[in-house]
Amino acid sequence: MLTTMQELRFASEPENIARVERLIDDLRETNGFDEASYGDVLIAMTEAVNNAIVHGNKLRPDSEVCVEHEVRGNDLFFRVSDEGPGFDYEHVPDPTSPENLEKPNGRGVFLMRQLSTTCTFLDHGRVVELTFSDVFGH
Repeated sequence: MLTTMQELRFASEPENIARVERLIDDLRETNGFDEASYGDVLIAMTEAVNNAIVHGNKLRPDSEVCVEHEVRGNDLFFRVSDEGPGFDYEHVPDPTSPENLEKPNGRGVFLMRQLSTTCTFLDHGRVVELTFSDVFGH
C-alpha cells in the first residue's frame, strides 16, 4: 500500500484548513481507517496547518502552506511547511501547567505531539512531520 508523496499547496488563509480536512476524509475513504485514528489525524493536522497559517505565515495570503502526505504500509505520514521565520519548538509552554490552563490558545504543538506517533520539527520549526502508525492495520 505504498504510494508516492502527494502535495497540496494553498494560500495562508484560515478557510483553507477545510482543504486539509477534505484530504483526510479522502484518505480515510480511499484507504479506510478507524474512528479513533481519524479523530487523531484530523485534530493533529488541523492544528499543524492552523499553526502554519497563523503563526508561521502570519495570515499573509501571499505566503503558502505546503502539506505533503504519503501512505507508508499501515502508517500515514504528513509534512507541513510554511514560509515563516520558524519558532523555538523545544521551549513551547506546557498547556497543562496550572498557569496555562485558562489560556485560549497554545495547545497546538502539545496536541500534535500527543495525537501522532511521531512529531518532528525541522528547519527551525518551519516544517513539522507527523506520522500516525497502524492507522490501516485494524
